[in-house]
Order: sequence, then structure tokens, then C-alpha cells
Amino acid sequence: MKVQFPLLVFAALLVFSAAPEKSCASAESLIGFIRNHVEKAMAAEEINMTRYHTYKAVNTIEKARPQFEDCGCDYANKNIHESLESLKLATRVSTLEGARILLQRAMEYALASRDALEDHESHGSRYGDDRLALNTADAPEVKAPAGSLSMDQIEGKIDLALEKYRKSLEDVVQDVPCREALEFVERIYAHCERQLLREDLTPAKRYYNMRTKDITENALKALGDCSN
Repeated sequence: MKVQFPLLVFAALLVFSAAPEKSCASAESLIGFIRNHVEKAMAAEEINMTRYHTYKAVNTIEKARPQFEDCGCDYANKNIHESLESLKLATRVSTLEGARILLQRAMEYALASRDALEDHESHGSRYGDDRLALNTADAPEVKAPAGSLSMDQIEGKIDLALEKYRKSLEDVVQDVPCREALEFVERIYAHCERQLLREDLTPAKRYYNMRTKDITENALKALGDCSN
């Protein structure tokens, strides 16, 4: 006998609602449902089916918010929020190509959130990489013995990591309808500006946000005001 998806989600929410540890397990479990719907949305050949599965993913994240909050993992919360924002934009895009780009970003954020939940007790181990090119919350940590890299070398590594981000933005500018792309890019630009106002940024993170802002500004220029 098949168990309907909403019942599975409801059961997961009930089972894991008692304690932070169980909330973290519940949140991680629900990411599997989110991933399933995003994959179906990306595979759909009609925009209406893409939107249908995208809305399913949006609704799952909305229902899972209490679990993410109770878990208390800031990294997971940040990434699942970014995944949600990308999904919402994808529901408003009128082409399959544009929707799939945003869905891919949503998938990457959701998987980054899952990784953060897995590493909730020790965030230093896997969360320093640059696997998620559009996550501008923090600069990738440069793993090297203290004093072994000059600032020029560190900046070179950051530039290399941001190359994937630059290419991702190019895809957004080219293939996502202008107004949706503009909203997406403006949100990243505003985040970089807020980060650069912080006084506690390390030189590496300040450079990371400066370069991310520059790349994003170029995308904003390419988009213009979407009046055409």
C-alpha cells in the first residue's frame, strides 16, 4: 500500500519535534523530499509540471521551517532560505531553461544545507569548501598551514573559486527572464554590501565579498533596467 507524500511529511514532523537533535534529523530527512521534487521539476518537459513540482518543494520547506529553527544550525538555515528564494523565483519564470537554472541553484543550496546539518557538531570540517558557488554568506576558508600563503596567493585562490560563480551568473543573465534575473542578482549584490559594512571581516573574507560584489555588479549592468 502506498503512503501519500503529505502523510510522510506529517509523520516526520511529529516524530522529530521533541528535541533539537531530533529536529536536526527531521530537517535533514525532509531535504530528501525537497530534493526529490526539485529533481522532478528539472526533469519535467512542460513548464506547468515544472511549476507543480517546484511548488511542492516550496511547500515542503515552508512546513519544515520549525525543524530548521529548532535545530539551531545557522549554516543550514541560511542555505535552506536561499534554496527557498531560488525556488520561488523559478515558479515565476516562463521558460524551462530559465527555471532549470534557478532549480539547479535551489538544489545546490538544499544540499549545502544538508551537509551543514550533517556537520552540525563540527562545522569546520566540510563547510569551508567552494562547492556552492552562489553562497555569498561567507568566503571559502583557505586550508593551509599558518603563514604558508601570502595574501596574493589567497586572493588568487578566491578568484579561482569565484570563477564558477561568474559563469553561473552569466547563465542567469542569458537564460532567466530579465525581471526574475534582476531580482536574483540584486539580492546577492545587497548581501555583499551588507557584509562589507561589517568590521569583523578577515582580509580574505573582505576580498571575497569585494570580488563577489564586482562580479555581481557586472551582471547588473548586463541586465540593465529590464525596460526593453
